[in-house]
Amino acid sequence: MSRFLHERYRSMEAYTPGEQPQDMEYIKLNTNESPYQPSPEVIAAVSHEEVEKLRLYPDPECKELRDALANRFGAKRENIFVSNGSDDILNFAFMAFAGLGGSVTFPEISYGFYQVFAELHGINFRAVPLKQDFSIDIAEYTKNDSMVVIANPNAPTGLMLSKDEVETILKSNPDHVVLIDEAYIDFGGTSCASLVERYDNLLVVQTFSKSRSLAGGRLGFAIANSEMIKDLEKIKYSTNPYSINRLTLLAGTAAIASDGYFMDKCKEIVETREYTKEELKKSGFTVTDSFANFLFVKKDGISGEEVYRKLRENGILVRHFTKESICDYNRVTVGTREQMETFLQVIRKICEV
Repeated sequence: MSRFLHERYRSMEAYTPGEQPQDMEYIKLNTNESPYQPSPEVIAAVSHEEVEKLRLYPDPECKELRDALANRFGAKRENIFVSNGSDDILNFAFMAFAGLGGSVTFPEISYGFYQVFAELHGINFRAVPLKQDFSIDIAEYTKNDSMVVIANPNAPTGLMLSKDEVETILKSNPDHVVLIDEAYIDFGGTSCASLVERYDNLLVVQTFSKSRSLAGGRLGFAIANSEMIKDLEKIKYSTNPYSINRLTLLAGTAAIASDGYFMDKCKEIVETREYTKEELKKSGFTVTDSFANFLFVKKDGISGEEVYRKLRENGILVRHFTKESICDYNRVTVGTREQMETFLQVIRKICEV
């Protein structure tokens, strides 16, 4: 680092994104991208004519996209916030609702950006260990004097809280924001978006990256009461009001218009996930009951790091984590059925099953 970096940030450990190697052709099962291309409507929306309009600024209010999302979720435009990926929204939420000197509570094993954002903004944080079975103990999130952030389904475990459990947390924290990060909700989970009408402290965040095949488009959205949306807009307009480019706005609107296509693809991913899970279990692997587009997998007698390394040597990328409590596991994105058959063949060979 340079001598000019502010001392506050020198000890901060940045988020590590999933690797994107270019040295060979890999089966990428490491970053939870969709294996399917966007819908024909999305592809058609990003036309030559629209590319020519890139000389013009995009709509900072994102009205057309917000109206489409509002219609999709039975809300109003003022209940919808959109920005450059859900990470952007998480960042704004940490700033707006905890801020310098504030506090936030989240699971110790979860999305790595939560701790990064807390440290970045000088927020006190409590990282709560998961239970032995990797589930979240909701008692640890009730009557907290802090903002609460929970990925639901959680990552990298894929486990999720019920809507009733989330509501218990909401009721017990009326004076603090409860952020439910639903990046993987479309793969068999139940969204808490409908609870926004009843709880003014609820912020639901979703993304187009996973279930809508737009990871490269960088688009996320949040659903909350109108006053909380105004708070987020204040932070956005103080940072970058044009954070979503014209083409992404068009792609996002077209994705909502072709929602049936994407939900059908989610069903295919769920079917492939369940098939892969059962095949792994038959071969003696431990696999969590995931509600996401990935599986959390280990095999007794071989380290998670060794499995990761040998899969990589065989042209398959998965995500390995080094934290002691989960270092024997690997997170495996669910690809196409053909990709998962190849993965099963290789991992069985690696583990001599």
